[in-house]
Amino acid sequence: MRILRMVKEQQLPDCWVAAGFVRSAIWDEFHQRHTSTLPEDVDVIWFDRAQATAVVDAHYETALRSMDSTVKWSVRNQARMHLRNADLPYTSATDAMTYWPETATAIAVRLTESGIEVAAPFGLDDLFDLIVRPTARFQFEKRQEYLKRLRLKNWLATWPDLKILAAD
Repeated sequence: MRILRMVKEQQLPDCWVAAGFVRSAIWDEFHQRHTSTLPEDVDVIWFDRAQATAVVDAHYETALRSMDSTVKWSVRNQARMHLRNADLPYTSATDAMTYWPETATAIAVRLTESGIEVAAPFGLDDLFDLIVRPTARFQFEKRQEYLKRLRLKNWLATWPDLKILAAD
């Protein structure tokens, strides 16, 4: 909640805490891990075409770091990330998540006035069923990237109950 509050204070449009931070917390809970460490970085995604520069992202990383320097913040305006990923332009932060490698990682949360909101363009089933499945683009076109990611992440060492699905 502390992370969500700090991100909410930035008042960024279409802003979410996403990916490994959320996914790992869920997997830790399902594996009955009593402590959960932060992932390598906390991904903060947002969307605003008018502010789509790395300089603006760095400004918000600095602002968040000043609130908590123990967190490695990664702030990325999804309005520019399609260029890095060789995708068509994204229309929103949630749309950008549909281009991510795994269905269980394409998850984000944010704190609103009425509580916690969840964005999950592929649904929550794979996340809660502990299934690592490639999204459509990573099944074929980016298959080697997905397979390399599986090797590097080595998720089974941390969460042995996962079901890893390789690309067809």
